[in-house]
Amino acid sequence: MAISPKLRTYMDRCRVQFEELGHPPTLEAARTAEAAHVSGRQVAKGVLVRAGEEYMLAVAPSSRRVDFDRLRRWLGREVQLASEADSGPLFPDCDLGAIPPVGAAFGLETILDDDMLNTEHIYFEGGDHKTLVHVDAANWRRLTRDASHCAISA
Repeated sequence: MAISPKLRTYMDRCRVQFEELGHPPTLEAARTAEAAHVSGRQVAKGVLVRAGEEYMLAVAPSSRRVDFDRLRRWLGREVQLASEADSGPLFPDCDLGAIPPVGAAFGLETILDDDMLNTEHIYFEGGDHKTLVHVDAANWRRLTRDASHCAISA
């Protein structure tokens, strides 16, 4: 499958330079970092959450987990993990569970963990379980320019 067409279109529109890196198939972002020989701090994982009737994308390093208590306090409303079944219609051109952490490409509000702002190189799943996208910090900022950020991981 490679990179999601929606993601590719969004990256082109944002004039983002990126590199595609193949890796052995994995089902977890932390395992993807290992398979690609990249630090888990540099691999961004997208976690689909539901806040009321709205879906949002929480993005954190693969070496950490989204802290739902922190996210609830920051948003000021109840938040829960969305199911994989919920992700299908929102990410129709992605493999199940391979959510790119760029919500704007899919019409979703994105909340970045503060740790994702201090990394020189970012890697993330492009829509399947065997392709990583690599961007530098400047291009990552272009992709996530409309995202909010706070300390949401532990």
